[in-house]
Amino acid sequence: MSAADEERMPTAADVDADAAAESLLLRPIGVVRSALGTRVEAARQPAAAPDEAARIELHAGHHFEHALEDLAGWEYIWVLFWFHLNSGWRPKVLPPRSNSGRKGVFATRAPHRPNPLGLSAVRLERVEGLVLHIRGGDMLDGTPVLDIKPYVPYTDAHPQAGSGWLAGAVGAPADPLPAWTVGFTPLAEEQVAWVEQHAGLALRERITATLRLGPQPHPYRRIRRQGDGLVLAVKAWRIHGSVEGHHVEVHRLATGYRPAELRAAGAAEGVRAIHRAFLARWPDGED
Repeated sequence: MSAADEERMPTAADVDADAAAESLLLRPIGVVRSALGTRVEAARQPAAAPDEAARIELHAGHHFEHALEDLAGWEYIWVLFWFHLNSGWRPKVLPPRSNSGRKGVFATRAPHRPNPLGLSAVRLERVEGLVLHIRGGDMLDGTPVLDIKPYVPYTDAHPQAGSGWLAGAVGAPADPLPAWTVGFTPLAEEQVAWVEQHAGLALRERITATLRLGPQPHPYRRIRRQGDGLVLAVKAWRIHGSVEGHHVEVHRLATGYRPAELRAAGAAEGVRAIHRAFLARWPDGED
């Protein structure tokens, strides 16, 4: 065997690396608990919903209480997590801020990745035992957490860095700071408070977080034009509003159910019962 052939022969380290590349064993250290149950409810980036409260519950019996020592002094933390609702990946995706077609998934934050890993910087409010109380997350309820690291401003922040294709995209460079204001009429305030009380849904927070990014319809956003106004869908609720300048005014709420659906057998139970009660209070509350 020539020296050249020997140079091309894989070493033990190469074999180990190939084996490692085929499969890796990851064990979640905890789980996210939040009010976000579905993907359409979550912000597209953590900074888009800075007040979204959640908690990370670490698993007991692994000495994680010791691993959490000294973390409370950090204002922000990195959370590495698993996109557990994804079943496949896409080489090209259409990000919410793209106005020039699909992008390579590695040039985006999209969840449709070969390895569905997510990384979010969130504000750490406090640590209580094995529970981390956070704000500004975009993680769904039940999300497996793989690791936690402190956010170190002088190494992790690069405010002058280029933004790639985002530099010419809609909404940039205003992102991640919202450029739109959101208001509610007295009727909308009353209806939102009623839904929050009876449905246990943080509706006002979700409406505000979505509309602060702008009222433009997009394939990934549940907003549609209706005449001179707009309609935003949050679960089965429809939020009617209008736009003036860079301000969105929410006028009223409506149910997204058709009358026949609410009259159907079994419709008196669960979520539909709440919508029937809503219509009993506001008879004009049909979409």
